[in-house]
Amino acid sequence: MRDLQSWLSRSALRRLAVPSVLAITLAVSSCAAFGDGDAASTRSIAVVDASAQAAALAAEAGHDYQAAAGSWTNLYQRHPDDPSIALNLARNLRYAGQMQPAIDVASGFMERHGASAPLLTELGKDYLAADRLGLAARTLRQAVDAAPKDWNAASALGVALDYQGNHSEAQQTYQRALALSPDNPQLLNNLGLSQAEGGHLTEAEATLQQAADQPKATTQVRQNLALVKALSGDATAAERLSRQDLPPEMARANSTYYRLLAGAARLP
Repeated sequence: MRDLQSWLSRSALRRLAVPSVLAITLAVSSCAAFGDGDAASTRSIAVVDASAQAAALAAEAGHDYQAAAGSWTNLYQRHPDDPSIALNLARNLRYAGQMQPAIDVASGFMERHGASAPLLTELGKDYLAADRLGLAARTLRQAVDAAPKDWNAASALGVALDYQGNHSEAQQTYQRALALSPDNPQLLNNLGLSQAEGGHLTEAEATLQQAADQPKATTQVRQNLALVKALSGDATAAERLSRQDLPPEMARANSTYYRLLAGAARLP
């Protein structure tokens, strides 16, 4: 059961969108505006910034979020007014499990510079990861209002609503997000899990199957589908999906649990 929980955990971090790393444009002032010494200094700063940015992006791509946060911190100390750097730093702090520092970065930047939709979304995710559900939902509603065409903000709001037990509104929110990003496997995954939480296993299985059929479907989607199939009584299909992605030892452990779930589902 422990292996199953580790792979199928419905924590906020697993259900939240993982946005693509935002590129940071590092502008360098024209050398003509400086003396030779100033121009050399500017070039040196740009090289340092580019090196730190490359290190941060490489660390994040390698899932070393602690190292990525360290590199973004160095950049943020030199460029405290850059919203992209603040966003990257807060996100990687959240990925690294440092929820309060992430909240402090996102909220502190907006206190100084005003709210923006990307930072509101990030702050809402930070609150959600910290299990501060009321603040998460309130902040993510503001993000959706600020960027009504951003499916990522809507998806995060749906997760917050699900965690509050408001599955009906969560599902409506996911449907609105799917209108913006049709067949998005992450949105379909979240919608299917919400349907399962609401006790609608048939609808949940159909939605998660649609998610799993997408070319960009992840292991997480397929294993969530396996869990719902087991809850619906189909242990064979659940085990087949489990073996598709998981190491043999973990798949065997999960198969035992799936059979128990499926057996319970068939009881009168």
